[in-house]
Amino acid sequence: MDTARMARSWHLLTAVVTWAALLLQLVLIVRGGTVLDEVDPPALGTRLVRFISYFTVLTNILVAFTATTLALRQDRYPTWWKVLRLNAIIGITVTGLVHWFLLRPLLDLSGADYVADKLLHVVAPLLAVIGWAVFGPRGKADKGLLLPSLIYPLGWLVYTLARGAFADWYPYPFLDVSLHGYAQALLACAGVAVLFIVLTQGAISLDRRLPTRPR
Repeated sequence: MDTARMARSWHLLTAVVTWAALLLQLVLIVRGGTVLDEVDPPALGTRLVRFISYFTVLTNILVAFTATTLALRQDRYPTWWKVLRLNAIIGITVTGLVHWFLLRPLLDLSGADYVADKLLHVVAPLLAVIGWAVFGPRGKADKGLLLPSLIYPLGWLVYTLARGAFADWYPYPFLDVSLHGYAQALLACAGVAVLFIVLTQGAISLDRRLPTRPR
């Protein structure tokens, strides 16, 4: 199998696994499955709003979408797509790191809830990052994308804090103002922002150094 076909196959695998994981998690949310430490799930409408409020879910959607376009052999990549691709790779990297080091010890899942959690937080990040590093495509990240790529994570942080102030709900414990106060929550936000900047700059630099693969 030539490299170009291998690349399309890998991106297709990434897309299928990620879409399937998102669908499984959505079904579990509708059925009242466990997310983080929720014991008594709220009403369905609230559960659905919370579902799309998770950074993990939004980022996996970006991964699934960009991987799908790559599997379909898209030839032209507009600037907005390049930004979304960079958001997907950096966002899913942060998702995997935060889950492994901060959230995993808090979870006590089993059955389908456990499977969905591992697909979204472990399998999808590995598939996406390996696919980007090995197959590219290269030349789709440059310094001009750094600031536009920060709109997504910073916008999500603003939305999360603003909605949390009204709904008294935060998707992740380390951002919970009612639990830690604004000072510590904002410090956590600053840490996440710095991590995004560092990883994005690193990805842009690596993109110029990794070998170019055939289309």
